[in-house]
Amino acid sequence: MRHRNAGFKLGRNTSHRRAVLRNLVTSIILMDRIETTITKCKASKPLVEKMITLGKRGDIHARRQAAAYLMTPESVDRLFGTVAPRYGARNGGYSRIVRVGPRKGDAAEMAFIELLGAEQALNEKAQKRAEARTKKQEELQRQLEEQNPGEQPDPNAEP
Repeated sequence: MRHRNAGFKLGRNTSHRRAVLRNLVTSIILMDRIETTITKCKASKPLVEKMITLGKRGDIHARRQAAAYLMTPESVDRLFGTVAPRYGARNGGYSRIVRVGPRKGDAAEMAFIELLGAEQALNEKAQKRAEARTKKQEELQRQLEEQNPGEQPDPNAEP
């Protein structure tokens, strides 16, 4: 029976567990989406919701409470500047957990935890990464052509 056994211990002692959760919440606020195990997602979701609620309050005491929990000043600024105003009309339910399947190394069940309403920003980030990747591949292709001007590169070969 699990009566009165609330919370997740995550196989760590108290200080390590607190540090892991603080790092997860900070990363979620900074990047809008992270991939981790399902148990860590479930443990960090209420903490993320609490931070966003503090951000919606917006007063100096809420900012100090958030700064005491979050790891970086940039995350506090982002929480109060961009993340919390996004949810002004919403009463809770600021994040979602999406399962993605087992991890390759140890078959741990993995999931994304992401903030709702951040899809547009995440799509823009993915598009910028794709553009940078293609630009880098083109630059490498140009360098190869300069080094070997007489040879024709195989179009089916991967760079």
